[in-house]
Amino acid sequence: MTVYERPFGRALEDFQIGDVYRHWPGKTITEADDHLFCMITENHHPLHTDAFFAERSTPHGRNVVVGNLVYSLVLGMSVADVSGSAIANLEVESLVHRNPTFHGDTIYAETVVVDVKPSSSKPDRGVVTVESRGYNQEGVEVVFFRRKVLVWKKEFLPARFRPYS
Repeated sequence: MTVYERPFGRALEDFQIGDVYRHWPGKTITEADDHLFCMITENHHPLHTDAFFAERSTPHGRNVVVGNLVYSLVLGMSVADVSGSAIANLEVESLVHRNPTFHGDTIYAETVVVDVKPSSSKPDRGVVTVESRGYNQEGVEVVFFRRKVLVWKKEFLPARFRPYS
């Protein structure tokens, strides 16, 4: 029998500038997803939750998914590949919503490593800069963001513990 440990995030040495992580699977955003996210975050703009308003009073003529949900999905899709073993997310340098997302769209994502720097003050860690993009089912880019993640060096990566043997 073989036991497999699924990678969840990476150590500093695992990141190479130019590497591309294609995250899987995608996520179809339902009307319920959008409405729940709007209610949880108290974003009550009718563009997202009122079909009558959106049909008659907006350029798209239909509800647009709230942008922070689309951003959150792409960020979440990247966790297993990028920041699952991170110490912290340090910053989002930029966030651009390039095109609207609508109820029923399926979002896919990928992340590119753009910089890797060991810490100059702490020998156990470093900072990785990545750019993530979300695309709809037609391959249209809907969101872009660049972020910095503080990650462990391999020899300092905490072990996984389980409450069973």
